[in-house]
Amino acid sequence: MPLSTLDPTAALVVIDLQKGIVSDPIAHVVPPAVALAKAFRMHDLPVVLVNVTGRAPGRTEADSLGGRSIDTLPAGWADIIDELERQPGDHLITKRRRNAFHDTGLNTLLRDLGVTQIVLVGVATSSGVESTARSAHDHGYHLVLATDAMADHDPDSHRHSLERVFPKLGETATSTEIIDFLDRALRGSQAHVQ
Repeated sequence: MPLSTLDPTAALVVIDLQKGIVSDPIAHVVPPAVALAKAFRMHDLPVVLVNVTGRAPGRTEADSLGGRSIDTLPAGWADIIDELERQPGDHLITKRRRNAFHDTGLNTLLRDLGVTQIVLVGVATSSGVESTARSAHDHGYHLVLATDAMADHDPDSHRHSLERVFPKLGETATSTEIIDFLDRALRGSQAHVQ
């Protein structure tokens, strides 16, 4: 479903754009994610940066940490990428599962901030982004998925999430479309003040 509106209490949630994960061929998501973060900050809307420092316990056939144990990850692996220019007003949520809501304070933070809508970006589309999107939907948030600001190492999984899963969970739009909505909302509120 295409973007129809942005709530005045929207938040940007950025999934796993961290130094140990972002590399080719998924690095193309960085510029649109950075543009969204700048736009949300300019409009005094919350920016939540999510990083991952662990994984679910138990058996897992697909090792998402590149064959490394979570205990042997290099220093700085979980640091948010420099391009996002983390600001003092940004919120950091550290997760140990795919889903940014699971065993974190994300839902409490968003509720305390009065957030009703989430714009979701990041990597990997079929993993951290999709599981967080499903949970956001289950928690009752209006959801917008910025399609050009997410990527997956598996193109088929990425496409499946975009075409089959996300339309059932919320609205989809490009980062430019979302920023245009934000800018129109700002112009509209300034016109009411004058």
